[in-house]
Amino acid sequence: MFNDIGPLELVTLIVLAVLVFGPDKLPKFIQDVMRTLRKIREFSDNAKNDIRSELGPEFKDFEFEDLNPKAFLRKQLDNDELGLKDIRSTFDLKREMAELTDSVNGHDTASALPAPTSSAPTSSAASGGRVDMTKKPEAPKDDRPPFDADAT
Repeated sequence: MFNDIGPLELVTLIVLAVLVFGPDKLPKFIQDVMRTLRKIREFSDNAKNDIRSELGPEFKDFEFEDLNPKAFLRKQLDNDELGLKDIRSTFDLKREMAELTDSVNGHDTASALPAPTSSAPTSSAASGGRVDMTKKPEAPKDDRPPFDADAT
């Protein structure tokens, strides 16, 4: 919860709490805060258990973290009922993209391209005539922002 608080920030918070509440009232305040946090945690656990019991036995393994789309997809993709691990292991995106760019550019993927004769190789020649689709194309340097007539 407080993973990003450094030691200096923690000391500052403690000194500030002692100054605001005083050394006499600070222990009582900490007890009250901890009691409130325990009650909130207990309330949320009871609510989760009530929801699970109302859903029925088919949802006994239901976790509320699964409602997060990333966690749900990760859980479904790690499930090997569909054989997705085999498909994922045999699919090479870079090779597929290289073959696609070669076919679009009209290059034969089976034949090797001759090496360039100039001393400074170009970026397409350095990669064997293939266009690197992972790099963004360099936009021309223009200080003006793009103009959109519909936006004005």
